[in-house]
Amino acid sequence: MRFRDRKDAGQRLAEALRDLEPEARAGQVVVMGIPRGGVVVAYEVARALQAPLDVVLSHKLGAPGNPELAIGAVAEDGTLWVDPRAIAELEVSPAYMEEEVRRQQEELRRRSALFRGARPPIPVEGRTVVVVDDGIATGATMRVSLRSLRNRGARRLIVAAPVAPPEILPRVETEADAVVVLYTPALFWAVGAFYEQFDQVPDEEVVALLEEAIAWGRK
Repeated sequence: MRFRDRKDAGQRLAEALRDLEPEARAGQVVVMGIPRGGVVVAYEVARALQAPLDVVLSHKLGAPGNPELAIGAVAEDGTLWVDPRAIAELEVSPAYMEEEVRRQQEELRRRSALFRGARPPIPVEGRTVVVVDDGIATGATMRVSLRSLRNRGARRLIVAAPVAPPEILPRVETEADAVVVLYTPALFWAVGAFYEQFDQVPDEEVVALLEEAIAWGRK
């Protein structure tokens, strides 16, 4: 299975989530996109459900000398997820972890101001929250996002993604109440490999999509 682009993936994912429509009409569903690409997919889901759309902000914690290798992740509210095996194998010091968490939280504050402006995060307490990304690779940012939303009082957490490797799903399922993934290929090397078009999403596009969603999200 391949997706034309993130819009196509979002529309297909929305079809798989149609059973949430009655709950969404009652104002009990919030859709959260993981920036940047996940917001494009989440927009299509939120539009189909006529549910509020927001960003859930988290960032991976990079390994010393290899920032692309995730040793954990942090959410904007300070919620942490760490990989103890990676930290032990790489002999990551507490001082490094403290500085990396501080640095990434600064970036998350910048993104919050950029994406939301003066708007506060959409309340999730007592609601079903659909957490959407354009694909799940390591699951680090997804897992910490779920923990953060649980801490904020979400009643039910549903993970939704077009594609993910099958071995990641059990790890994500420990944090979620349900997981909806359209394609779980046995051979998985990168999320972008399952899209015909997988261009980088600019910040401006994320802001525009969130602003467009405000009209139907006032519930």
